[in-house]
Amino acid sequence: MNIAALLKRRLFVGALGAVVLATGAPALSQEWPSRPVRLINPFAAGSAVDVVARLVASRMSQNVNVQFLVENRTGASGNIGTEVAARARPDGETFLVGSPGTMAINPWLFKSLPYDVEKDFVAVSVLVSFPQVLVVNPKVPAASVAELIAWVKSQQGRVNFASSGQGSTSHLVMELIRAEARLDMTHVPYRGGSPAVQALIAGDVQLAVEGLPSLPGHLAAGTIRPIAVTSERRSAALPNVPALSETYPGFDAAAWVILFAPAGTPAAIVNRMSDEAKKALQAPEVQERLSTMGATASGLGPAATAEFHKRELAKFKRAVEISGAKVEQ
Repeated sequence: MNIAALLKRRLFVGALGAVVLATGAPALSQEWPSRPVRLINPFAAGSAVDVVARLVASRMSQNVNVQFLVENRTGASGNIGTEVAARARPDGETFLVGSPGTMAINPWLFKSLPYDVEKDFVAVSVLVSFPQVLVVNPKVPAASVAELIAWVKSQQGRVNFASSGQGSTSHLVMELIRAEARLDMTHVPYRGGSPAVQALIAGDVQLAVEGLPSLPGHLAAGTIRPIAVTSERRSAALPNVPALSETYPGFDAAAWVILFAPAGTPAAIVNRMSDEAKKALQAPEVQERLSTMGATASGLGPAATAEFHKRELAKFKRAVEISGAKVEQ
């Protein structure tokens, strides 16, 4: 082969390689998914997070014509399922259903974890946010944030608040409120949200923070009274209940559901998954179901989700430090 022919061949191979590099990501995105995709939820079936994951998974299955299956891998405060997702092959067949407990609180609450939330995962999409609600026993003589703050201060440390457990989202959101308002209260942890709410109804504690999806029946029955939502803005499900940010500007402590992929998952797959999640969230039947739960659909893209997650990590680091909560593992 003469020099001219050799040079021509090299130029052709180089050009072909450039085309493959330029088009490889979209091609990969178009091919995915070809097999069932599992969404690992580190908590039990039936929770608000689980309901959201199944709603989105079901709609994506219809849209893509490939099964998206929610797999509950529970235990160790969500750490078992989260580690399973972290160690999964980054091939687009496994994603994590992340929530504040596992992906923003546990990194600061546990002395050591078998995964790193920033290094072992890549953010895909914020699916929804849930307002937390500051609620009181009806006998508490307060109907507004200002009245509640004044009443708690007048009790000089005799007020108890419930949570769904030491270091839980409900505990740490209340710690943020306590720090913001400079309140002296005693934390009483329970084994789950339902026992905490029952203790509030019984008058064993005077106030609590709980996720909106757990409260509609109690609010309708008048067995507890809402004072404020902890999200940045009022909730469409409770339009007459003010946001704490109306009293303390900038306060925002909503719960959320974020999809994560194992680190190393190709960007084309991450972007496609994010697009499919957003499309699923926009379906009318999904919107209607989320509305009844008091959830706000999001659908943020990967970059915006990563930034949001960093802010949430910083927020809950502060909450854990304020609370002094620690768990040995």
